[in-house]
Amino acid sequence: MHRRTALSVSAAILAAAPLLTACGSDAHPGAAAIVGGQRIDVAGLQAQVKDVRTAQEASPNGPELLRATGDLGRQKLNGMIFDRVVDKVARDQGVTATRAELQQTRAAFVRESGGQERLEAMLLQQQGVAPGQIDEVVRRNVLMNKIAAKLGATDTPEGQKKLTDVFSAASKELDIDVNPRYGTWDDTQVRLADSARVPWLRQTDRGPAAAAGS
Repeated sequence: MHRRTALSVSAAILAAAPLLTACGSDAHPGAAAIVGGQRIDVAGLQAQVKDVRTAQEASPNGPELLRATGDLGRQKLNGMIFDRVVDKVARDQGVTATRAELQQTRAAFVRESGGQERLEAMLLQQQGVAPGQIDEVVRRNVLMNKIAAKLGATDTPEGQKKLTDVFSAASKELDIDVNPRYGTWDDTQVRLADSARVPWLRQTDRGPAAAAGS
């Protein structure tokens, strides 16, 4: 397999409740965030959290997973916002993900993980990704690979800075407004400001876990 650019935007976030109640900001009632004028509803965010919690509860090590992901609501919102930034950069760069590319990448993830069940267990444990959310991980991975290739961004500090600058500019253009209960969005770091500092871009040969970024 060729090397893949991978994202990790699922950093630990402090002091967040496992499930978030529907309480919008005054300006945008019921919205967890507004990105490029489009809402990310609290209900949609909670649905993603619920899917993960359901999968965790069914897991043999469910109690451990539940304890380890008390920040899940903000983690999922971070990923939902970031995916919209990825979509904008992809549009700006003329990059798309074809069905064949998505199928091939998912199949590669399954092979490298040792099977579908192991892939699901790994992403659930390491990235808080429910089985029904794996396609989002795959799509993000494909788009990021193609964006990096289009920009000529290599696995170097210079390459990482080039990508960061492009994503930061796109983030600013989207005028991201986050409901204060979830924190604030940092355009420079392209993440929720409450989240821990992590390198969100790296090159990896280790398969889908590092690429989940949810």
